[in-house]
Amino acid sequence: MPAKRGSNRGYARSDRVSEQIRRELADLLRFHLKDLRIAPKLTLVTLTAVEVTADYAHAKVFYTSLADPEANEMIAEGLQHSASFLRRELGRRVRIHHIPELHFVFDPSVQEGTRISKLIDEAVESDKKQHDE
Repeated sequence: MPAKRGSNRGYARSDRVSEQIRRELADLLRFHLKDLRIAPKLTLVTLTAVEVTADYAHAKVFYTSLADPEANEMIAEGLQHSASFLRRELGRRVRIHHIPELHFVFDPSVQEGTRISKLIDEAVESDKKQHDE
């Protein structure tokens, strides 16, 4: 029996489009964005995921940054300010009928993971010191 449309035969089209948008945006941010507010900090910005609505009208672009927390507000403003440029460039690179509006959302998971890892390291070190005494 043939597989039904939309079954788990692989990635759905929206997943492939989301991944392509993420790759293209990463390239645009790294090599083509000249916004002075965020350009020096872009090496510290990573796009973690893109979620596209079913009608491709909107895309949430999740990003994280290893920059100091004070810089995150400046990065968010710069990304939002650059959204129209990035959308226009996406239109030249991605072949879909409608290029979605870009909405940048900070993803704190990497910073939280780093914080938890540091806490674990501190706990292990403390445990090691108590065991040696």
